[in-house]
Amino acid sequence: MRAGDWEFRNRAMIFGMIMGCTFPLYAVDHQNSAAALANWFGSESNMDPDTIARLIFSVAAALLALAALLRTWASAYLHAKVVYAAEVKTAALVADGPYRRVRNPLYFANVLMAVAMGTLMSRSGAIIAIFAMWLFCYRLIRREEAELRVSQGERYEAYLRAVPRFWPSFRARIASAGTPARWADGFKAELWYWGFAASLASFAATLKLKWFFIILTASILLFWITTTILNKKDNKKAVGSE
Repeated sequence: MRAGDWEFRNRAMIFGMIMGCTFPLYAVDHQNSAAALANWFGSESNMDPDTIARLIFSVAAALLALAALLRTWASAYLHAKVVYAAEVKTAALVADGPYRRVRNPLYFANVLMAVAMGTLMSRSGAIIAIFAMWLFCYRLIRREEAELRVSQGERYEAYLRAVPRFWPSFRARIASAGTPARWADGFKAELWYWGFAASLASFAATLKLKWFFIILTASILLFWITTTILNKKDNKKAVGSE
């Protein structure tokens, strides 16, 4: 069940493919997932389905903003080149900030993103996107855990026993190591993710897809530029150290 080398190196592309391949499923399932839920809830509660749908989109936008905040918090304790590295970084174990409550906050946030973005997909598209995102994140986690077990030994085993793998604990499960959060770096690394949240928020506010796709496209381009620059710098350092 572990992700292979190619999958890990190209995880950003695969994340994009999961989202990009599930939106077009409107071709086989024409019903929007949020509209279907709103119609069902409206018939059960005698509420206006349009009002319910707008509320669903607003909640989805808030959920995606929460995911962006979680990723920013996590990235504030990691350097961006570690977050987007092409290989697992095993030199050090980060166990502060959100990592005291969940071992994989970045991947958990990605599943939240799939849930939020699923409100703009068809019913089948939303289900497939959420499941595929969870499954791929789980495969990546299994790979990272295997390599960290080898490099960190008993220290990492103790961390595994104390902190949940995927679902966050409301209380911190380990003591703080006293590492300061670098919030500026965190926001810089996850600016593209905040763009995703902004795109969904714009749709929730206007119910117009135009601004959603404009902001989303700009965010994807920003992500591509960021990861390309970081990977080039990482490759240069690797060549220089040989």
